[in-house]
Amino acid sequence: MKEKIRETATQLFLERGFKSITMDDLANEIGMSKKTIYTEYSNKTELIEDCVMNKFCSLSDGIDLIIAMDKNPIEELYEIKKYVMSHLNDEKSSPQFQLMKYYPKIYKNVKAMHFNKMQKCVLHNVQRGVQQEIYRDNLDTEFVARIYYSGMNSIKDQNIFPIDHFPVSKLMDAFLEYHLRGIVTPKGKNILNSIINSNQQ
Repeated sequence: MKEKIRETATQLFLERGFKSITMDDLANEIGMSKKTIYTEYSNKTELIEDCVMNKFCSLSDGIDLIIAMDKNPIEELYEIKKYVMSHLNDEKSSPQFQLMKYYPKIYKNVKAMHFNKMQKCVLHNVQRGVQQEIYRDNLDTEFVARIYYSGMNSIKDQNIFPIDHFPVSKLMDAFLEYHLRGIVTPKGKNILNSIINSNQQ
């Protein structure tokens, strides 16, 4: 029961945003009474927190599986991007900024978890890329990992990148290419160009 509520609520929140979905909307979508939902969740905030944390853990596990495949670091970043995008509905409703505005405590918690996860993944990615000579050996790896995290969050701000001018999937591709072209070696550039060309076909 709880899993069905969480799964449906997560889908609705990603499609239409945390603010616009009411408990009545959720009850109608599932086909159960609001009272039944309240036996599992005492309020909407508790439901949102469970949905957000569950989604984060699910994405985190999926990213770990991609990393375990031991692809080259450039390909790994593209695989992670593709995986995350497929599970966030292209973030049409800008859930991150709705969370920040209306549920700041939940946002603060998930942001800290997101930073720690992303920092660890990207730092490891950069270090592997340097070892494999596809990223430049003079990189400050800690700086690169943090600027990547910062940039990835900034492009989600629809005040700066309005979705009608910058569709999310194209924006993510553009940012990833921008990031990688700044750190690759000639060897890495060949790999990057090959991936970009294959994605455009």
